[in-house]
Amino acid sequence: MKFTKHVREHGAIHVNRVIQDLRPGAKVVVVVDSSTMKGQPHARYQGRVGVVAERRGRAYVVEVRDGGTIKKIISRPEHLKVVAA
Repeated sequence: MKFTKHVREHGAIHVNRVIQDLRPGAKVVVVVDSSTMKGQPHARYQGRVGVVAERRGRAYVVEVRDGGTIKKIISRPEHLKVVAA
C-alpha cells in the first residue's frame, strides 16, 4: 500500500494544512496526504522539493526538478509542506 498512514494519523486533517497561504518563491516539499484525493500530485513527486510559482484557484503551481527538466505540478496546499529556509 503506497500511501498508508500510521494508526494515530488517521482521520480528518488539520484546518491549518488546508488554509495555509504560500507566497510565490516559497520552498515547499510535496508530501502526498492519502486522506485527500483532490489536488493530489502524482506519486513520483513524493518528497520532492520545489518552488511555488503561482496560485491557481485553490491550488498552487509548484516547479519541481525532474531529472534535467523543470516540471510544473498543480497541487492543493494540504499536499505541500513549507521548508524552513
